[in-house]
Amino acid sequence: MASTSAVRRLTLTDFRNYAHLRVELSRPLVALAGANGAGKTNLLEAVSLLVPGRGLRGVEFPALARQGGSGQWAVAATIETPDGEREVGTGWRPNDDGEAASTRAVMIDGLQQKSAGSLADILRMVWLTPAMDRLFQGPPGDRRRFLDRMVVLFDAGHASRVNAFEKLMRERNALLAEPNPDGAWLSSLEVQMAESAVAVSAARLAAISTLARHVAQSEHHGPFPWAALSITGAMEDLVMQHPAVEAEDIYRRDLARGRSADRAAGRALAGPHRSDLHVVHGPKAMPAEFCSTGEQKALLIGLILAQARAAKSLFGASPMLLLDEIAAHLDPARREALFRLLETLGSQVFMTGTEASLFDGAGASAVVYLVDGGQLSESR
Repeated sequence: MASTSAVRRLTLTDFRNYAHLRVELSRPLVALAGANGAGKTNLLEAVSLLVPGRGLRGVEFPALARQGGSGQWAVAATIETPDGEREVGTGWRPNDDGEAASTRAVMIDGLQQKSAGSLADILRMVWLTPAMDRLFQGPPGDRRRFLDRMVVLFDAGHASRVNAFEKLMRERNALLAEPNPDGAWLSSLEVQMAESAVAVSAARLAAISTLARHVAQSEHHGPFPWAALSITGAMEDLVMQHPAVEAEDIYRRDLARGRSADRAAGRALAGPHRSDLHVVHGPKAMPAEFCSTGEQKALLIGLILAQARAAKSLFGASPMLLLDEIAAHLDPARREALFRLLETLGSQVFMTGTEASLFDGAGASAVVYLVDGGQLSESR
């Protein structure tokens, strides 16, 4: 029986540049090497759809269908879990009227699921992509999404709460834009928004605390530095200072008082959607945004590894890691150090790089596939 979950068989149909792919996976480290545009990240994206959400690129589902294909796509996997093998499938196709469906279908062990949220019971997953290299200098929204993905690793229900808050906020924005909005309806939405907002902020704070406890117990040296995390946001401050019910009531009253300003702005000016994640390079006691590009990359890798170690400590099993172009900016010594750390984690790890030689130090625990035109061939 497996101590952690891992994909043992992966099948893609009309997904991105893959007309059909079926691959059996037996080793913990899976490296994909090939030129830009060969389909390495596409394969990682397919794997990322084995958990809830829109995958590591966050695109609309119709965009995942292969050009010149059937107009629909499917990803299927046999997943080895601590409780035995599970058969998972997900896919998308247009509605019968030809319109784009907004949701994807999910099957687990042959049974249709109500939503992709059911996938959270099968796999936990963390990923790092080149788009995240400017995380510390980019807009707050990027850091919030990073934070919320981290929270989901520890609390699978967090994504649903974030989505619920955002849906309620959009409904309130639309209602405020009407000439004579229904006050009772507004009040009802604000009550629900307050409940969701407090739950979202409390989960974020709990995850930050969990990670901080783990970091405090871990080794603070090595090529990938530890980070100190905090959340800057009025909503999180409110949750830290008041019991949940009281915090909900305060935020509800703030929403009611702020209707005119929110109507003028066309959006809610207060709430968990305004918070930001603050990261400090621990050994240097320096805000991440002031670190060099190389230090920021190492810090990001350290954060991903810390999340994985914390999850392993909490749940007894490491999450799956998807590391896109992970080796590109690491010298040989750091690459080998990373491979050793990944072996220690016990996770199944998917990595990509432009050259197979980038994975020479990965050892016998790795399999390297050459990717070309939507096809895989084993390098070693």
